[in-house]
Amino acid sequence: MIRVLLADDHEMVRIGVSAYLQAQPDMEVIGEATDGIEAAKMALELRPDIILMDMVMPGMNGAEATDAIIREWPDAKIMVVTSFLDDDKVYPALQAGAVSYILKTSKASRIAASIRETVTGTPVLEPEVMSKMMKQMRHAHVPHEELTEREMEILLLLAKGYSNQEIADELYIALKTVKTHVSNLLSKLEVHDRTQAVIYAFEHRLITPAD
Repeated sequence: MIRVLLADDHEMVRIGVSAYLQAQPDMEVIGEATDGIEAAKMALELRPDIILMDMVMPGMNGAEATDAIIREWPDAKIMVVTSFLDDDKVYPALQAGAVSYILKTSKASRIAASIRETVTGTPVLEPEVMSKMMKQMRHAHVPHEELTEREMEILLLLAKGYSNQEIADELYIALKTVKTHVSNLLSKLEVHDRTQAVIYAFEHRLITPAD
């Protein structure tokens, strides 16, 4: 039996969803929260198999409630059921730890099917949400990907403790050119000095101590 907690500030939504889920042979609604604060409290007390979370609620919104629950109970499975597809609703909810994200306009049968999939570990996302996440991934900013091959060479030498003059001698280029490359790579990595650049390189596994 899948134990469900509903969190929605609209009474008619709770009544409708609860009635449909209770009619399912494998589901049981064990609680209904009317706001985010109550949702977080009930989730941690009842430990349901899944939490259906609305996004816009008084006191604490759905993303905040999701964050509060996940921080205390990392294994909680939360499925957002909302009317909103705005970036300021989608990203905070998923970043907070929600597993699935579907719309209230979905058919009741789809909501039930999504609950079953989410409980078994399969995320369910609206096509629009999936599109947003793919777009975000494509445009994720990775500073070191902007480095040229020469700048990577210089970063490796910086990590070895080379001075600008030693780098110039090693690469057979002018000292002024080295200074320009160092300035450019610091700017691309969004760091302030050579030490921070080396720390960045190690943190992002661009180089290892063996290098």
